[in-house]
Amino acid sequence: MQLTQFTDLGLRIVMRLAAGSATDAGSAPSTRAIAHQLAVSYTHAAKVVARLSELGIVTTRRGRGGGLAITELGQTAALGWLTRQLEGDAEVVTCEGDSPCPLRHGCRLRSALRDAQNAFYDALDALTVHDLTTAGSAPENLLLTLTAPTANKP
Repeated sequence: MQLTQFTDLGLRIVMRLAAGSATDAGSAPSTRAIAHQLAVSYTHAAKVVARLSELGIVTTRRGRGGGLAITELGQTAALGWLTRQLEGDAEVVTCEGDSPCPLRHGCRLRSALRDAQNAFYDALDALTVHDLTTAGSAPENLLLTLTAPTANKP
């Protein structure tokens, strides 16, 4: 199963905020700063942050002294739940639609893939963002791996 870019970025933003909560020392990073650190477009990051805010995973403050912060829910929510929220209810395969599959009536592939998708989410339910950012190393070590994006040279 492959996650959407939206979900991938959402998980990375939450991990970055969780890892940085101990080291950001009173200065909450902005969406623009997070986008730069993760080498993604500001627009895409802003859409993801808006969704994370709707879910109660992050808090956002505008203006001077503003920025992003992870909430208690963001630290303790199961990754499976968070991934489900970001991914939505889409099926792994599309059997219906403009050009429906002629095998769809007797096919068991769709249910097998749905079972596999649920097993994937269930495996993620055993983990939280806190688990990922603290197990085995200090949270600030995760931040040390962030490097400034470099320009592609022709």
